[in-house]
Amino acid sequence: MHLPTLCVIASAAEQAQLAALANHGRTAQKVARRARAVLRLAERQRPRHIALSLGVSRNQVYLWMKRFVAGGVPALLTDASRPAGRAPLPPAKVAAIVNATLTTTPPAATHWSSRQMARAHGVSDAMVRKIWRQHRLQPHRLERFKFSKDPRFVEKLRDVVGLYLNPPDKAVVFCVDAKPNIQALDRTRPLLPLQPGRPERQTHDYHRHGTTTLFAALRVLDGVVIGECHARQRAREFVQFLRRLDRDTDARLDLHLILDNASAHKSAATKRWLARHPRFHVHFTPTSSSWLNLVERWFAEITRQRIRRGTFENVPALTAAIREYLAQYNHAPRPFAWTKDADTILAKIDRAKSCLKASCAAH
Repeated sequence: MHLPTLCVIASAAEQAQLAALANHGRTAQKVARRARAVLRLAERQRPRHIALSLGVSRNQVYLWMKRFVAGGVPALLTDASRPAGRAPLPPAKVAAIVNATLTTTPPAATHWSSRQMARAHGVSDAMVRKIWRQHRLQPHRLERFKFSKDPRFVEKLRDVVGLYLNPPDKAVVFCVDAKPNIQALDRTRPLLPLQPGRPERQTHDYHRHGTTTLFAALRVLDGVVIGECHARQRAREFVQFLRRLDRDTDARLDLHLILDNASAHKSAATKRWLARHPRFHVHFTPTSSSWLNLVERWFAEITRQRIRRGTFENVPALTAAIREYLAQYNHAPRPFAWTKDADTILAKIDRAKSCLKASCAAH
């Protein structure tokens, strides 16, 4: 009778033990798998067939055979001891990497990369990234900030935030601003459409067919946006937009407009028009504080969803696309809710200024 080149000799008692391990419901699956492999080797089955039926490699079958031959059934019950892993980094080394990340920069560079830090301290790139994650360090990131120098900053902040959180009765609050110089860009080649595994593609170069300026007023209560496009951003166009607001709103309600400090908003023509329309009340955001105007958030939405990736062969096509977006958006508007009160914002700004002073003192 032909015998396979690899087999084991197991006594009747050992075969009974192996069968009990393989069939017992509480046996660990890895132990049961080893027992089945050794049983089939004792039955003269080929290792390749055993590996296929058990879903393991032939090397594993050979390994379990060697363990059984060396130690019998008990050798299959536990895993073999493994060599000790790499010793963890000493705390001093971790502290040195963290300190170097916070207080130093590499030669001829502005910030550390994980590979540069790994070479400088003789550790692996993965170890540096692990330490940075544990200590919440992100040297590759940069955030910008600006403090307003407006002497009436606190007064204007409380005024605008008060309108958001406690709007006056029988009045409508609008956030008003303009997005100037929106470019009508036409790509030099046709758009390559989206495909499985490949994103939509457009050329880097383009033809510029002119610009338009979008004036928009976001109604804080429900998120409805009144907007129109003009060729330029001047006091004349801004007054035209104010007339549009006057026509499109209930004449019995006061209108409170939140504006930034653009020259068109403070021009003599604008002041004369506002003086003739006493139901309009203007509230200016502090200098360098456009983040207080909620319409800026809506400008980010229309830029991301319609303008940035759009292709327009001329300015009328661009303005038509903007009008289409406005109409679609106002079918189901989404208000932007302001949640922070003025004291919370001022406390956060004070903490940021304290950190800045501490950083300047340290350097």
